[in-house]
Formats: sequence, C-alpha cells, structure tokens
Amino acid sequence: MQGLRSDDRSSGVILHPTSLPGPYGIGDLGDGAYRWVERLADTGTGLWQILPVGPTGYGDSPYQCFSAFAGNVNLVSPDLLVRDGLIREPEDPDFPDDYVSYGRVIPWKRRMLAEAYATFARGGGKPGLAEEFERFRNDSPWLNDYALFMAIKSDQGGGSWQEWPDELRLRETGAIEEEKSRLAPTIGRIRFSQFLFFRQWKALRRHANEHGLRIIGDVPIFVAGDSVDVWASPERFELDEKRRPTVVAGVPPDYFSETGQLWGNPLYDWAHHAETGFAWWADRLRSTFEIADIARIDHFRAFADYWEIPASAGTAVEGTWRDGPGIALFDALRKRLGVLPIIAEDLGDLSDKVPALLERVGFPGMRVLTFAFSTDETDEFLPHNYPVETVAYTGTHDNDTTLGWWESAPDDEREFARRYLSVDPADPVAAFLDALWASRAMFTLAPFQDLLRLGSEARMNTPGTTEANWQWRMSAEHFEDERWSDELSDLNRRTGRFSPD
Repeated sequence: MQGLRSDDRSSGVILHPTSLPGPYGIGDLGDGAYRWVERLADTGTGLWQILPVGPTGYGDSPYQCFSAFAGNVNLVSPDLLVRDGLIREPEDPDFPDDYVSYGRVIPWKRRMLAEAYATFARGGGKPGLAEEFERFRNDSPWLNDYALFMAIKSDQGGGSWQEWPDELRLRETGAIEEEKSRLAPTIGRIRFSQFLFFRQWKALRRHANEHGLRIIGDVPIFVAGDSVDVWASPERFELDEKRRPTVVAGVPPDYFSETGQLWGNPLYDWAHHAETGFAWWADRLRSTFEIADIARIDHFRAFADYWEIPASAGTAVEGTWRDGPGIALFDALRKRLGVLPIIAEDLGDLSDKVPALLERVGFPGMRVLTFAFSTDETDEFLPHNYPVETVAYTGTHDNDTTLGWWESAPDDEREFARRYLSVDPADPVAAFLDALWASRAMFTLAPFQDLLRLGSEARMNTPGTTEANWQWRMSAEHFEDERWSDELSDLNRRTGRFSPD
C-alpha cells in the first residue's frame, strides 16, 4: 500500500457505479464498468472516485448502509453471472435508462441472486466457485453476523432492528441459535450474494489498476443506527442498557440551518475503541483498501471534535462539542496498517483542532471551487490559494452541478466567478475546469455531470431531502460522446496531469 505524495499530479472523475449505463435498471460491475475504466484511462485520467458501495438502507443512500463491511449486491452484473453459469440469460426487464428506479430494481436483482444461489447449491456454475466461496467465507469475519442480521430483517418485514422482539434485538443466545437454523437457506443466499459482489468488484479493480487507474473509495465516519455494526457490537457505541442510543451525531446551527442538522447516527464509545487499540477501525480501513486504492473519509473533523446531541432532542440545537480520538487513532492505524492513503473531507466550519490534526497526520484536505465566491480573493477555496497537498473539486455528490450553480448563484457570486475565471457565458463550466486543473492541487476531480455540461436536473444528492436522490444515470449517448473524453484528455495534457496507463 502506498501513501499519497504531493508530487503525484493527477486528475479524476466522480461517478458512482449505479450511474453507469446498461439495460438492467442500474449501473453494475459488468462490461459497462470495464469500458468506463478503459475510456478514463485513454484520457490520461488517473483517478476514479466512487461513493460508498455498502448495502443501502433508508432512502437508498450510500451513506446509510446496513454494514460498514458488506457490499451492495444491486451492483452485481447479470451478464457476468450468465458467463459463470449461474443464471439464464435475463429477459429485457424494460427499466428506465436515465434514472434508477430502486423500487423496481431491488426485487428484480433479488430474484436474480436467488436463482444464482439455487444453481450454486445444486452444484452448478463455473468450476472452482465452491473453493473460491469457501475462501471468501474464511477471509470475511463480518459475513456471518451480516447474513444473519439481513435474514432476520427480511423475516421481520424489513423494519429496524430496534423494533424487533426483545430476544432478537438483545441477541439472546437461544433465540439467535433458533433463527440461524430456521433461516439457514436465506442466510446461505445472502452469504453467496456477498461473495458474488466482492468477486466481481475485485476483478474490476484489478482491471482499473492494470490500466493505471486508482479508485478512490469513500468511508462515512459514522455508521447507520439500523446496521449490523451496532446490533452485533453494541459495546462500540454510546448505547444504554436496552441498546438504545443515548447520544447521536449531527452538526450545530450554522449559516445554512438555524437548527443545525440532526443526523441521528449513534456515536462511538471512543474509550472502548482506544482500549482495543482501535482494532475495529483498522479492520474497517483494511476492508476499504481491499476494494479501493485511496480512502476519502467523510466528515473527517469528527476525529478532532464532534457535535454530540441527546438522543431525545428534536433538533441539533441542544448539542455539545466533544473531543474525538485525535492522533491516537491514526498512530494506532499506522502501526496496524502501515502507510495510509487517505483524503480528509475537511469542509465546513472547523475548529482549530482540525487543521492541527491534519498537519500531524499529513493527509490532504479538500477544496470545492463553487464554494469560493462568497467572500473575496483571500478565500481558501480559490485556486490560487490552494496548497499542493490539496484534493480540489468543481463540486461533489452533495452539491449542485457546476452549470446548476452558475444558473442559480446570487448575482454577486456569479459576477465574482465571471471576473476571476474569465468565464465565457456560452460555456461557463469550461473556465471552472481550466482553473481547477491548472491549480497547484495534487489531485483535481469533477463529477461526470460537469464534463457533460448538465444542470441541476442531474445532481446526485440534495442534502436534507430524501426524495429523488442517488438516482441519476448517464445515457449510452453520454457514455459514447467523444466531446467529454477529448476535453478531459486535453485538460490532462495541458496541465501536466496526464497519467499513462
């Protein structure tokens, strides 16, 4: 594993695999993903950034997963399963091709995976699969708890584990053993589906690396309350004797919200983690580096200090700042894992503790160009102020597209951007890309929607909302359009970011 070097001048594109084109209602890990990797590599682009690839929960958000270790089996490619002899050729499912209809895709994929498991259980499929599966089971200590958790969840109608009968919620031994026996077929299917995801994902990652492309994964700092992580290991979190959260995560009131943001994720019992040498965190990052070359840690500031809100609170106003684990965590992680190729998401209002911690750990922070135009030329988000140890973005999955920002920005911000970037009103996005790519930042990235010049209709997520997020997909025409690949290749060559494969 190699760390990040400030002289490593590269560029990248943000695109979650669900956004890839294809006939099965959602992007997957099949031929389209391989061609995507090859097209990026041909442009000299060295980085592909994704969102978390865990099994999504409420609202289909990749930041609210049922496990910090498991994979999202909705990404499993039907075509690859056909080639492995596990399913028949799928009939045309007639899904929409410009967005993900999760309500239709999820049950269709579940039936496909059930067919694959039934074939495997009968001894069918490609030779050697049984041995591969057994190795995967032995190498995945999280798998049994996850499969049991998801089997019980399905049997309980999909509700949160906090609503399960007490004997299951509190993991009473007799009840758990009974469920393991009763739900054995479902547990087996879930284990096998996870094997298929990781088998396909790791093959795709090898293909990317062979073409000189590094994958940037994403690690949400907090886990979902409705997750196997909390259910199976309550001692790692701030819970009461009935395993209900006592305090939860969020951020305090700020310019954007007078009541702050109440996320509701359970908070870590950092004293417990310190006593174990931060073993769970080491396992979590080790798992991340098995599927990605670089890890972006979301809401990095909470390692320095975090906003603790009483679980009974109705808003985030009533919170209190608490100290995070700080440098002790990263000293322990380096001792266990060695070099840490990590990007720190350090956006928003920060205390002095955050840059101090970043300086000690040596991770590059982030800058977002569309955040830069509300003050003046001293703004740290303007390209001429970037330190080399920076990962700079036109925008992220949580922002409007650059064209959307341009069309809706306050007049004074748009005027500042026009003067600073020498914007051509006929193509305002080009100036943003040029300025970012020409900056000193070691890495520069843009959402794929910016390369396509798409507006607000194509944004991936609107924070604070739960409708119509995480659904955007590119069309086949978008994928084949040579304008974005020509522009990206030209940008990389002109600014010294071209990465030969």
